[in-house]
Amino acid sequence: MSTTVPATSAPGTPPVTDLEPEACYRAVASRDRRFDGVFWTAVSSTGIYCRPSCPARTPARRNVTFHASAAAAQRAGYRACKRCLPDAVPGSPAWDLHADLAGRAVRLIGDGLVDREGVDGLAAALGYSARHVVRVLTAELGAGPLALARARRAQTARALLEGSDLAVTDIAFAAGFASLRQFNATMQEVYAAAPRDLRGRAGPAAPAGALDLRVAVRAPYAAGAMLAFLAEHVVTGIETVAGTVYARSLALPHGPAVLAVDLGRVEGPVEAGVRQVPVTAWLTDLRDTGTLVERVRRLLDADADPVVLDDQLGTDPLLAPLVAATPGLRVPGAVDGPEVALRAVIGQQVSLAGARTVTGRLVERHGQELPAGLVGVVPGLTHLFPTSAALAEVDPATLPMPRARGRALAGLAGALASGAVRLDRGWARDDVRAALLALPGIGPWTADYVALRALGHPDVFLPTDVGVRRALVALGSAVDALPGLEAAWRPWRSYALMHLWNTLMPALPGAHPEEDS
Repeated sequence: MSTTVPATSAPGTPPVTDLEPEACYRAVASRDRRFDGVFWTAVSSTGIYCRPSCPARTPARRNVTFHASAAAAQRAGYRACKRCLPDAVPGSPAWDLHADLAGRAVRLIGDGLVDREGVDGLAAALGYSARHVVRVLTAELGAGPLALARARRAQTARALLEGSDLAVTDIAFAAGFASLRQFNATMQEVYAAAPRDLRGRAGPAAPAGALDLRVAVRAPYAAGAMLAFLAEHVVTGIETVAGTVYARSLALPHGPAVLAVDLGRVEGPVEAGVRQVPVTAWLTDLRDTGTLVERVRRLLDADADPVVLDDQLGTDPLLAPLVAATPGLRVPGAVDGPEVALRAVIGQQVSLAGARTVTGRLVERHGQELPAGLVGVVPGLTHLFPTSAALAEVDPATLPMPRARGRALAGLAGALASGAVRLDRGWARDDVRAALLALPGIGPWTADYVALRALGHPDVFLPTDVGVRRALVALGSAVDALPGLEAAWRPWRSYALMHLWNTLMPALPGAHPEEDS
């Protein structure tokens, strides 16, 4: 899609996007669900904006414009369709593939950075001037960072209205609005409804003190494989798996939290194109609601496009049976980038079980205990993962691991604590990799594993991984054929990697390569 959309008669400001209008209209006319979250359709005759797959009658071409974000449609004066709920879809998978400046900015805005630190804080995190960031986002998405953050606040408020019994005033400030008047005006403008009219949703009641939320993922979604991977990596004290529920503690900007994701109760028919994963959350500060949802989205790889992935990888002779057996397989992400990196170093050259044991000891010795209000909400969760600053101060000689690996862990922790390495998705992926490889004891396997899980890189492969080699042998392929196989899997090598690892469940993966010692 390359042709700029022409300005047409519509409420407010004309859209500024790079979407090719005729291709977009064909997607709308066919109600193609693959484009939900990729662009939004605004209808001037009704003043509303919709998903491309909205079941309402297809509007006349002359009345339609296309927007690269919900915020752009709102900025142009449109309100959200009450039938297709266009704000309740996964984000665009394009950001994961390209990870350009706009994509990195969107991720940071989703994490609440603009609400906490303003546009200047966003620009500083990205390494550009505020003016340049505003210019790029407006050109790419039709809305600047403030408008994107406003749309995020409205979505957070709606989630709280639907998933909690909090007072409306509490929800307004929890979502980040400066006043109740601003909150009411925004909700009326975006949803054409008063906050009280958005209350409630049929379903099981949330536990006392908890929020009942939903995270949208594209269908199909291999929830069982996601659960199996997370279960194999559980660390005592900070994570548990009970039945089909994965739960963990995490540190958020305003305080600790606990979340529970029920991967056995994914809601909505596959044919609808979007499914909902139930999430129960316990927060010490409700202002972290939007940030928590964004981090769960990262964990679940919610924005990936499984149709595109499966179509391409499913044509490969080696992967075709694996794709057919597990459609919609995702790459498990992370709720905290530094944690993934530190755990990767801890696990170098040891079995997965051994890494879990050592990490559990570090959590017990150096992790912060959960506050009283969170203890016991999920049995088995007692601590937060140790902060980078805390591990940077630990004498490597006292760590339960070989001395060289202890020094590597302390060095990485110091780099993370000082900001010499950042894993909040604000840096370009190549810059992160270079910064990691510059640290003693960090080799390509570790750097690429961090890119895979912490940065959401869709095109990472680990050719030296023992699990990969075991999977290839089991599938009847020679290990020396890997370079040619790997090249054919671009730009989705991360998902090919997951299909190979998935064949080894529940032993995922057994050991890490020696080069990262």
